[in-house]
Amino acid sequence: MTVELQPPPATAESATPAIRLEGVSHWYGNVVAVNKISFSVGPGITGLLGPNGAGKSTILHMIAGFLKPSSGSVEVLGSPAWQNQEMYHRIGLVPEREAVYPFLTGYEFVLLSAQLHKLPNAQEAARRAIRLVDMEQAQERRTGGYSKGMKQRMKLAAALVHDPPLLLLDEPFNGADPSQRLRMMALLREMAAAGRTIVFSSHILEEVERLSDNVLVIVAGRLAASGDFHAIRRLMTDHPHTFTLRSSDDRRLGAALIAEPSVVGVELMDSWLSVRTADFGAFTLAAPRVAHGSGITIFEILPADRSLESVFSYLVKR
Repeated sequence: MTVELQPPPATAESATPAIRLEGVSHWYGNVVAVNKISFSVGPGITGLLGPNGAGKSTILHMIAGFLKPSSGSVEVLGSPAWQNQEMYHRIGLVPEREAVYPFLTGYEFVLLSAQLHKLPNAQEAARRAIRLVDMEQAQERRTGGYSKGMKQRMKLAAALVHDPPLLLLDEPFNGADPSQRLRMMALLREMAAAGRTIVFSSHILEEVERLSDNVLVIVAGRLAASGDFHAIRRLMTDHPHTFTLRSSDDRRLGAALIAEPSVVGVELMDSWLSVRTADFGAFTLAAPRVAHGSGITIFEILPADRSLESVFSYLVKR
């Protein structure tokens, strides 16, 4: 079963999605990599989350027009993606593979991309893209001597050189150190705020949680869930949620909460109360009511499993 949230009301800008997949499958021989996936993506940042081998790269390659769907349709910017050369003037792609020529300098690599796009001032466009990814200090060095993170940033510069409205990024943070990752995330947020559509894949939950406006969870080639990850987590009412509470009297509060139908377990810890519930919404309404009725003050109430880790683990086990 796919968990899907209701999309926001369509506006003039969002009525036509930048990317639309309808019943898309792709198989390699007898291996089904993607199985009947449908979704639409508009401006902002969308994360494809899933383990290695889940089908994320196959989906991105179909969106980029590199792979023909075995069934279903893939539309990008209103046109079919397969064999659509005009589309490449409006998209930028950062593949997972290294995809740099070690004998070229970083500047030469990005300049080559600008020239392939036949930009009127390829040199200036290349310099501008390199500044965007903060690689000016290394642009005259050969890419063969770059670290993995430096190669990733120079690939991003090459993808941005023609200022595309749509960016496809396959595991873009691989090999990046923490400071590089933060700079790249900040840059992507700025571009999304300017109206770009950005789709990136990752198997790192923290990356998707911190960056994405929208999450598409891909498990074994299927779309397991889509939407805001907090809302996805709340919809899983058949899987207990855990809250931690601190109050003026944790023992009495725990005794009162255990009588609530939404509470399935209470554990008194050294300095807080751990409560498990099968109904996120019902518990968040019940806790303050019960505390007030018992004359207890709640100092803090936090869901202990807000991370995408809990979402992903749950979906993989289904």
